[in-house]
Amino acid sequence: AHLAALVLARGGSKGIPLKNIKLLAGVPLIGWVLRAASDAGVFHSVWVSTDHDEIEKVAKQFGAQVHRRSPEVSQDSSTSLEAIREFLNHHHEVDIVGNIQATSPCLHPSDLIKVADLIQKEGFDSVFSVVRRHQFRWSEVKKGENKMTEPQNLNPAKRYRRQDWPGELYENGSFYFARRHLIEKGYLQGGKMAYYEMRAEHSVDIDIDIDWPIAEQRVLSFGYFGKEPLKEVKLLVCSIDGCLTNGRIYVTEDQKEMVSYDYRDIVGIDLLKKRGIQVRLISERDCSKTLSAMQLGCVAKVSATNKLQVLEDWQNDMGLSWKEVAYLGNEESDVECLKQAGMSGVPADACAVAQKAAGYICKSNGGCGAVREFAEHIFLLLEKVNSARKQ
Repeated sequence: AHLAALVLARGGSKGIPLKNIKLLAGVPLIGWVLRAASDAGVFHSVWVSTDHDEIEKVAKQFGAQVHRRSPEVSQDSSTSLEAIREFLNHHHEVDIVGNIQATSPCLHPSDLIKVADLIQKEGFDSVFSVVRRHQFRWSEVKKGENKMTEPQNLNPAKRYRRQDWPGELYENGSFYFARRHLIEKGYLQGGKMAYYEMRAEHSVDIDIDIDWPIAEQRVLSFGYFGKEPLKEVKLLVCSIDGCLTNGRIYVTEDQKEMVSYDYRDIVGIDLLKKRGIQVRLISERDCSKTLSAMQLGCVAKVSATNKLQVLEDWQNDMGLSWKEVAYLGNEESDVECLKQAGMSGVPADACAVAQKAAGYICKSNGGCGAVREFAEHIFLLLEKVNSARKQ
C-alpha cells in the first residue's frame, strides 16, 4: 500500500503571516516535520499541499513534492478533510495518507515509524496522535446563569495525587493517518481505530504556543535534529566577507580599503573561545591587513580558492569529525562547506543557494550580529548535547 505523508500548508494565516515558513530555531516551521517524515523512511512519498509560491520553494528545499491546492480548498473556512480529499483525487496511487500538522515541530521519526506499523502491519484503518494530560475538568457556567459548577472528572473530597492518577488522553493534532476509503467517505477517524500516545515534551503545537521564543526553547530542547546524534562543536569556521563583515569594501582616496564589523560579533567570537571552541576565518580575497587591524587572534586563511579543501585540512589537522565542525557562510563558494559541516548557518541576507544548504538561518544580516547569533545557537545546541549525555 502506498503510504504518503501530506503536510497542509496554506499561505493565509490570521495570526502570524506565512507562519508555516517562519523561522523557528533557524529552520522554517514546516521544515521540522518534513525532516522527520523524510528520515522516518516509511513513506513512499512526502507531499506539501499549498497555494503559496514561497511555501512551495521551502517544501522543495526539504525534498518534498508539492501539490498546488485549488482556491476552493484554500479559504479560511476550508477544512483539512477537503484539502486531503482534493489531494487524493489527483493522486490515485496513494492508498494511505499520513496527514502531519506543520505546527508540530517536535515530531520525531520514531513516532511516525510506529504509527506506520499500526496501519500497515496491524491492520488499523486510522491512527491519530494523543497526549496524556493531568488536568481536572469542571462544568462551564455561562454568564448570567444562576448555577453551580460541577466536577467532571474528579471527586473534590478525594482529589488524586498526580502520581496516583493516570490522567486522560487528548488529541494533540500532530498527525492523522487514514486509509483512502475512509477519507473518501468523509472521515479521518473511523473503521478500526487506534490512538498513538506521544510524549508530552514532544507535543508542541505552535497554534497554541504562539509565543515564538518559548516555542523555540521547546524545540531546541526536544526537537529532532537529524539522524546523526549531535556532537560537541570544537571548531567554528566563519567566512569573513558577508558574515563577519557586511561584504562592503570602502575605498579611500589614497586607495586604501576599509571594512566595517559589528562589535557584537567580536564578543561572540570571544565567548566561543572561552567555551573551548576554536574560531578560524576564511576568505577568497587577500584581506590580511584588515584582519591584522581587527586583532581577533584567530587563525585565518585568505586568498582561499578552494574553501572546502581548507576546511578539510583544518578538520584533519585537529582530528575532528564533521559533526564537531560548525561553518558560517553566505555565498555559493560556501555551499559545499555548509553541506559537510555538522552545524551550518548563514546570515539572513545570504544568497539563496547558501540558505538552502544551511541548517540554520540567522535573523541578523552579515556584519550585523550574525556571528554572535550563530554562537548563541551553538551554545543552545551544546546544552542539548550535555543534557543527552546526562540522560
